[in-house]
Amino acid sequence: MKRRNFLRSGSMLAAAGFFSPGLPLVAGPFTQEEFTGTYFPFNKKLDHLWLKQLYERGSATTYKKSRNELQYIGMPAGGICAGGVYVGGDGRLWLWDIFNQNQMGAIPKVLPIPLKSFNIKQIDNIEGTLYLDPSTQITPLQQGFAIAVTLNDATYIKKLKETDWAEISFEATYPVATITYSDPGFPVEVTLRAFSPFIPGNALESGLPATIQSIAVKNISGDAIEVDIMGWLENKMLCYSEKTDKDFSRVNAVVKEEHIRGIHLRCHTGKETLQKAPDFGDMFLGTLAGDATCMADVISGKEENAYRIKGMLGNTGNDPVGGIIQSYHMQSQMEINADFILSWFTPNICFDCAPEDSKPGNLKGMTVKGADTHFYTTQFKSSADVAAYIAKHYDKLKSKTFLWKDTWYDSSLPWWFLERTFVNISTLATTTTHRFRSGRYYAWEGIGCCHGNCTHVYQYAHAVSRIFPELERDTRERVDLGIGYNEKDGMIRIRGEATGPSVDGQAGTILRIYREHQMSRDDIFLKKNWPKIKKAVIFIMNLDKNNDGMEDTPMENTLDAQWHGEIAWIVGLCIAGVRAGQAMAEEMEDKAFAKRCADYVVKGSRNMEEQLFNGEYFIHRADPEIGKKEIGSFNTCHIDQVYGQSWAWQVNLGRILSKEKTMSALKALWKYNYMPDVGPYIKKHTGGRFYALAGDGGMVMNTNPGNEENPYGNARAWQVAYFSECMSGFEHQVAAHMMAEGMIEESLVLTRSIHDRYHAYKRNPFNEIECSDHYGRAMASYGTFISACGFTYHGPKGQIGFSPKLNPEAFKSPFTAAEGWGTYSQQQTENSLRAQLKMVYGSLSIQQFTASLASSHKAGSVEVLIEGRAIAASFSHSGSQCVISFKQKQVIPENETLYITII
Repeated sequence: MKRRNFLRSGSMLAAAGFFSPGLPLVAGPFTQEEFTGTYFPFNKKLDHLWLKQLYERGSATTYKKSRNELQYIGMPAGGICAGGVYVGGDGRLWLWDIFNQNQMGAIPKVLPIPLKSFNIKQIDNIEGTLYLDPSTQITPLQQGFAIAVTLNDATYIKKLKETDWAEISFEATYPVATITYSDPGFPVEVTLRAFSPFIPGNALESGLPATIQSIAVKNISGDAIEVDIMGWLENKMLCYSEKTDKDFSRVNAVVKEEHIRGIHLRCHTGKETLQKAPDFGDMFLGTLAGDATCMADVISGKEENAYRIKGMLGNTGNDPVGGIIQSYHMQSQMEINADFILSWFTPNICFDCAPEDSKPGNLKGMTVKGADTHFYTTQFKSSADVAAYIAKHYDKLKSKTFLWKDTWYDSSLPWWFLERTFVNISTLATTTTHRFRSGRYYAWEGIGCCHGNCTHVYQYAHAVSRIFPELERDTRERVDLGIGYNEKDGMIRIRGEATGPSVDGQAGTILRIYREHQMSRDDIFLKKNWPKIKKAVIFIMNLDKNNDGMEDTPMENTLDAQWHGEIAWIVGLCIAGVRAGQAMAEEMEDKAFAKRCADYVVKGSRNMEEQLFNGEYFIHRADPEIGKKEIGSFNTCHIDQVYGQSWAWQVNLGRILSKEKTMSALKALWKYNYMPDVGPYIKKHTGGRFYALAGDGGMVMNTNPGNEENPYGNARAWQVAYFSECMSGFEHQVAAHMMAEGMIEESLVLTRSIHDRYHAYKRNPFNEIECSDHYGRAMASYGTFISACGFTYHGPKGQIGFSPKLNPEAFKSPFTAAEGWGTYSQQQTENSLRAQLKMVYGSLSIQQFTASLASSHKAGSVEVLIEGRAIAASFSHSGSQCVISFKQKQVIPENETLYITII
């Protein structure tokens, strides 16, 4: 059976996915009777041993050649907002999406599969072609590395390529991939570490247009050997433009500078049109080794070393290929390390210079402000400059990147959980995101699809604010309260330049503004923008036509339609947004407005619980004048029904809905919407896009527990197809909420289901797909990590707290703050808690610390130390929360630790 036909067959598989040896059978067996009627089994039949493993610390996910797990891997390995390059499962670099094509999808792909609901005869990346049929290593240029070993006058050569080695292992620990190569009888072991500088809180040095390949070789033979590490890079500048204009030349030159030597790959042309072309620019292949042999062009070169590399290349035509060889004499058991930098400088973003009829992602008729050149052009003039900068600061850039990697994964939380909740930040290192010369951060929804920064998508994404808060703060101010702001009524446009609001985007952006304030060192951001923020909050309250605290004005939402009536998930999100407005008003000492907001929240929460709760979950109450003539979720069980409460936990706003009804709603989602195998459901409910397939576990967007006729109103609306899909960003939101409410097992199962859907045996584990590749909403996954740690933070107030949901007796996790990051650990007993908060990078200003104590523990005394220095403090204890306040704000500098003992 052809692959895509098998995938669409709807076979009743348990969530084991394509029978990978790395994926256990996790549920079932199920009978046909369990899928009749509603088509979702109430009893999930999850394997108890599999459930037990979800909690275990485990080890880093490692994909192997011997298990056929390498072919689809593409880990983004360049700088953030600087283009996209993948490192593959065997260490080779591919994709090379650095030429500003702004195409639809990472690898544009069309499959001849009709979707009647969307009125299309074939599908592309928007519908999930790379989920159905993931691409393998596709590249517009030749690049690679090889190891040559001379032993007893015989020379053996192996390229760092899957076919050349008996075993290759890929350790999937973004932002650093570790690939190991081994082969019986081969005298060396090779380890490649692929990365780009990635330092949370430092978007500048994390946004370098470069990738690094750090190659370690160990002589495991009993003899001395000679080892050559060979690298090459083909000059393919203007590789797309040459299809219509060949009036240029490609030229390579050897560069030798103080900190680096290598080959500069350039293109020469006198044509202004080519100089402004998206793929115009240059690249650089460099090494830190001062004694390396560098060859400008191995194709035309006559020396023996040139022939050695040329013999490993495919057809290059007349395009020059730069080459580097580093040579070592190695005694038995000796280890060496060689570091290579591959950088690029393709400055012309060219959103605006594309022909009107071929502008990407709905840009027709619209100009994106500032979309001219990349932000990195403000620092560098060429790829050689980029490489020289990295080489000069290499020790710092590498050590800080590896320090973050070690800090993130040095935790008591399960390895797989840390991987999945963090991996989607890699979206920043793809062409989903850009940063313009002006400094503006710009993001498609997914690569090349739907212009940005879409408020109703990115308000789900928590990762960027926690890792690079400066980017989100600037976006709130520059775009949401700037380019996209209506001064007249406080409306925040859905997509910056685009006209019109989105109701959920408006509410979610107010919550983001509050989050960005919390992730600041002081209150300057809030004070500067408060008049606009206040008006934006009023805009939400004015959408409540009948003054009952429940928004009921038809307006576009993230499901791409105007819904009529009172819709629980939108009502609740608006309540949460106004609650954030109340919190900011209180900080601004705007008492009258704070009261107005508080009144709205109380009224809205009460009415939502009394009128939109059906006894089991929250619903959509139709507009009585329209009924179900228009699309809506109505009496069905909708994935986002308590999303407002989920958001409130992310920014420590407390409860906006009662625990009883919130838990009932989440349990209904688990009962009706989560499926260990979505196959039978999507076979019955056809028309959705391909983001989960038979054999995959997931949470469906909407289900119809009552088996009502016409459950979604206007059945002709194409958006109805969304309701039978699994979209990971929404699922991560629910997982984060479940974790926050104490539904730990359900949260882990849902997160692991997504993790297994993106197992490398099936598809690229670094590309969560929804309406094109590397979709922004998937960065909601970081919220589940926040919930697992019970992390709360308010930078201007100097407040930080932890309430771990997993293993609080011996807990350890990373954390980020406004000016740095570090590690939190605690040891909890029935009558004591000892906590350590260590700053690994930067500093932390703190005046209040909150911890959760064991239920039997009543705090009697508190001791606070910073590196042995006693800190005067008082404390209060309410319920399980112990709040410790310092008489003066303390600054914990880098490499120092705050120690707290509560007895």
